[in-house]
Amino acid sequence: MKSFLFPKVNPPSFTWVRPDEGVGMAKVHEWIQPLTSESDPEKSKEADFVVVGVPLSRSSISASGASEFPEGFRRAWKGFTTYNLDEDIDLSELTAIDVGDVPMHVTDIRRCHDNIIEASAALHEHFKKSKVCAIGGDHSITAMMVKGMQQAKPEEKIGILQFDTHFDLRDMSDNGPSNGTPMRNLIESGVVEGRNMYNIGLHGFFNTKDLKQYADAQGVNYFTLREIRKKGIEETVTACLDELAEKVDIIYLTVDMDVLDIAYAPGVPASTPGGMTTAELLDGVLTAAKHPKVKAMDIVCLDPQKDTHVQPTVKLGTHVFLTFLTGVMMR
Repeated sequence: MKSFLFPKVNPPSFTWVRPDEGVGMAKVHEWIQPLTSESDPEKSKEADFVVVGVPLSRSSISASGASEFPEGFRRAWKGFTTYNLDEDIDLSELTAIDVGDVPMHVTDIRRCHDNIIEASAALHEHFKKSKVCAIGGDHSITAMMVKGMQQAKPEEKIGILQFDTHFDLRDMSDNGPSNGTPMRNLIESGVVEGRNMYNIGLHGFFNTKDLKQYADAQGVNYFTLREIRKKGIEETVTACLDELAEKVDIIYLTVDMDVLDIAYAPGVPASTPGGMTTAELLDGVLTAAKHPKVKAMDIVCLDPQKDTHVQPTVKLGTHVFLTFLTGVMMR
């Protein structure tokens, strides 16, 4: 069944049974409502949060099953309540809609990317006041989600806040629109200026020197994990947002789960030692989400098939999402 609103978004592959009317919604799977043909299009425009799955990983440099995360993410909802004890906030006070997944072609990556751009543009056009949360998929989806946002908001300048182990600035002529090139893709397509990109979490032996040189030439702002730990994650993110907010109208947050240390995130295709701790990433995401110019986000490069049987990385990715929603509520 096709979505009644968006030609490039299909309904979720499954939905949870909802509690009877009048029964309290204590769990995330009871709270986030699927968009169906019975939904009121006008009422849906008022949603605070919109979730869209982007199950693409054929464009990943590393062997990846990140396309499986949107479904794993939805299944993980049952293990989380809507109440965040840390901040004494209940997410169920706001509304959240799951619009389903962007359809993917089996072999044609370009068509997949075109579908993502079209879906993103349609979502940002319809849900003008909502925070759109894309659940990937590999990191190539970020460039497409941002391009779609730009189509819907052509008069607004976009900036990027990126949590990542990698620059993601590989040469497009060598790599094409892969998960190693989304930031270069955005720069070379003129959608986002290099000086309006802020990358937090780079570390170790996982980037080549020529990528640093390209970043410097384009004015990309980047901070190694060693620098961040000296200054503090919250202080670093706040300083980046303050600078970025002076230059742009919209800030797009992208969370590449490979920013985490492999000890905390085994279910990541390009997992590395020496990365962020769980607490550092959650603190960084919460700080970012509190900023009023952060209007959209994505979570990428999480492969449930590489995770252990108890799915710690899937659960952490879901926690990142709920932490983002918490930060938005704290504004």
